[in-house]
Amino acid sequence: MHLLRIALASLANRRFTALLTVFAIALSMCLLLAVERVRHEARASFASTISGTDLIVGARSGSVNLLLYSVFRIGNATNNIRWDSFRHFAEHPQVKWAIPLSLGDSHRGYRVLGTSTAYFEHYRFARDRQLQLAEGRPFDSDPFEVVLGAEVAEALHYRLGAELVLAHGVADISLLKHDDKPFTVVGILARTGTPVDRTLHISLGGMQALHLDWQSGMPARGSARISAERARTLDLQPEAITAVLLGLNSKIATFSVQRAINEFRGEPLLAILPGVALQELWSLMGTAERALFVVSLFVVLTGLIGMLTAILTSLNERRREMAILRSLGARPWHIGGLLVLEASALALAGLLLGLLLLYLGIAVAQAPVQAYYGLYLPLNAPTPYEWSLLGAILAAALLMGGVPAWRAYRQSLADGLSIRL
Repeated sequence: MHLLRIALASLANRRFTALLTVFAIALSMCLLLAVERVRHEARASFASTISGTDLIVGARSGSVNLLLYSVFRIGNATNNIRWDSFRHFAEHPQVKWAIPLSLGDSHRGYRVLGTSTAYFEHYRFARDRQLQLAEGRPFDSDPFEVVLGAEVAEALHYRLGAELVLAHGVADISLLKHDDKPFTVVGILARTGTPVDRTLHISLGGMQALHLDWQSGMPARGSARISAERARTLDLQPEAITAVLLGLNSKIATFSVQRAINEFRGEPLLAILPGVALQELWSLMGTAERALFVVSLFVVLTGLIGMLTAILTSLNERRREMAILRSLGARPWHIGGLLVLEASALALAGLLLGLLLLYLGIAVAQAPVQAYYGLYLPLNAPTPYEWSLLGAILAAALLMGGVPAWRAYRQSLADGLSIRL
């Protein structure tokens, strides 16, 4: 206890340097824990981009490619699915619901998704959360109605009742536009933090109406053009779609339905389990995740080296202090223990301040981060893994404190009271 009081008094005497050292350790610790929480929640959010869907069905390709274009709106399908194939599996006795997806068009860089009203009823994300409308309603019988994702509406400043023109293809700038068939905004979805926010949703009939008079990727000319009014009177059942999301009556039937789809003789199809494909995709990004963790560890190491530098720098100035302590009966190991206690006190204060900064940061940023990025950062106690990180860093601080302690131990044996200033 005497050594601890002396160590604290010594740090108080050098309070400015000590506070800077504590703050440096606190910032590095806060960064490390923040990175860990963001990594964990990003992984959980990534895994819950789609929730409650048992199978994703598309043209036969790779599982990651199918996941990317059907869920994340990245890339393009290798082929389409015939409408009769979709109906065949939508009516399968083990299928509870089916959501058709049709991709291919865009609007100012944002993807357009043709789907049915089952999308708003059954699509789930983030641990079984349902899509909610912030304004308006889902599209209805009129094929030229669109429901915007939150990011689309905010970035392009669209409101209910606004008219917009879709473009053919997915380029940011397209010269081929469906300007003869404008769409009216009837709904805006609440923010989800998923690719839904960056998507414009129209009905399958609307997607079909856009391409009634298109051939080989080009619009018809003159009298062959079909107006929006005439398109409303025609049969707008699609001939093909891009992908299907399936929900089953029983999880037990997942593999049997998947096998039936993969072995379907009508056309080459692929059915994937979203969770398995998500893990496969996440593993491809594991290098960047680990690199971020290593960078944050080096930041913590920099903070600890700063502590070591501060103690070593003050050591020469404190040689008379050590000599006086020796004259009062302190043994060399007392001197070494004093330096170790100082390093421990600095590191412990840095850890506590780092935790405080972390929780303050989470409290301030929790709502906007969840709203804009879909990441929920919980204000809970450190996890066992985080405690192990804190313990490892405290142990590293004790080891680093052993360096100045050893030097002080050696000097105190040689100096006595004969030090020359």
